[in-house]
Order: sequence, then structure tokens, then C-alpha cells
Amino acid sequence: MVEDTAKLNQSKVIHAFGGRQIIGSHASESTGTPMALSVFTPPGVQADTPVLIFLSGLTCTEQNVTTKGAFQRTAAELGLIIVCPDTSPRGDDVADDEGWDLGKGAGFYVDATEAPWQAHYQMWRYISEELPALIHAEISTGPLGITGHSMGGHGALVAGLKRPDLFKSVSAFAPICNPCDVAWGHKAFGAYLGAKRAAWAAYDATALLKSGATHPAPILIDQGLADGFLDAQLRPGSFAKAAENAGQGLTLRMHPGYDHSYYFVASFMADHLAHHARILRG
Repeated sequence: MVEDTAKLNQSKVIHAFGGRQIIGSHASESTGTPMALSVFTPPGVQADTPVLIFLSGLTCTEQNVTTKGAFQRTAAELGLIIVCPDTSPRGDDVADDEGWDLGKGAGFYVDATEAPWQAHYQMWRYISEELPALIHAEISTGPLGITGHSMGGHGALVAGLKRPDLFKSVSAFAPICNPCDVAWGHKAFGAYLGAKRAAWAAYDATALLKSGATHPAPILIDQGLADGFLDAQLRPGSFAKAAENAGQGLTLRMHPGYDHSYYFVASFMADHLAHHARILRG
């Protein structure tokens, strides 16, 4: 279907492992800006080939995982389409912050309600409504899975728990599991959502589990034990405890020596793609 796209503007098409790595963008109604997007289509792609969305982390664009994630070979072998959106709206009129953990590159996949962020930072609506609609209209009608790294892992867990009807499989690499209780979340949620912490819980995967949200499929999380953000910002143990109490299927793998980088992500990417392929292909 991607051959005949009307809304996805393709700036570059690169052949890889018998498939195609497409670099492009589209005009987003959610953010009111162009949104960059990369799409990998495997050889033999069909109209209903399963799709995995990868959400990237703080300071990243769609290009980080596309060039460093090492997913193309395995995606080609498993017959998965991989869609990688940007982490935030961008443009001269888009609000930003001097810090690296707020503003451009740090959208946190929430719908901002506070000025000046609410004008463009509607990333929850983008990933849960607009992007899936674009995928199903122009790329594939197949089932969707979602994964991500760090801030993107936070987004993936939240998306899976809030929309299990849409995202049939879920995984995450070193996710921010409990943003309501860590500094990154305090800064971003306070700016985007305001001071009322009740609004924050709607975008906190651990809080969602505690409120009764679950996903019917098991969730896979990989985490490096040499990750400098592990204790202060990520806190997978909080998510694991809430998952156990909620009866949520979870495989949490803790890896000695691995850090927070894309070397870590690439090391376990094949396992995550296989996890999603098993579920999405039923």
C-alpha cells in the first residue's frame, strides 16, 4: 500500500535486506506541524502485513533507531513493517525549552493542556489516533504492535495499557515506568499537564496498572543493569510489582553490563521483533 501513498511524502527510499527503508514526513492535524516518519517494509509485503511502531526516547528523532536499531534484517525475515515516528512536533513556531528533557525531542507522548505547549504537543492523540489511521489507510491494514526506548518505552507501555484494542502487542527497552515519581516526569508532566497530579496518572504505566488497566498479551521489557538512569528515572521494579498485583503478564529481563544506549537496544531488538511477530500473527 505504501507505493500509492497520498499523505506520506517520501524523501528517500533505500533498499535493505530485500525490503525498503523509506524516509518521509506528513502533515499532522494533531500537532499542526509536519511529522517526520521512517517506514521499513519487508520483502513480499502485503496489504495486511503486521506493523510494529517504535517510539524513540529523549533528544531523539525517528532517525536514531532507523540507523542504530539494527532492526531491518530481522524485520525482513519475520515479515514485519516497522514504523518510527518523531518524538515531538518541530518548527520555528513550536514551543521549546532550554533543557534537553522538555520541549522539542521530549514530547513524552502526552496531550498537553497547558500554555504554551498545548498548541502543538498533542502527541498522545498523534500516536493513538492519527498515526494508526495513517498506517491503516496508506501502509498496511494489518494488526499493530508498539514498542519504544526510554521515554518511548514509557509511551509504548501507556499506549498498550490504554488502548489494548488497538495495540495488540507491547514491549519496551529501558522504559520510564513510573514518571509520576521521577524527576523527568515531574518536569515534563508539570509543564505539559499542570500541577494537578491526577492528570499525570493517565500517562503513567505503573499508575494505570494500579487503576486496573491491563493488556491481554504478555509484555516484554529489557533493562540494562549498568544503565545510569535505572534507579533515579526508570524504576522497572515499580512496574513489575504493579503488574504482579494486577495479574498482568510480564517478562522483565535485567542484563548485567548493559547501559542505556542504542548498543543495548540493538542487542535485544531481534528478541522484541520475535515477541511482536508471535502475537501479531496469532
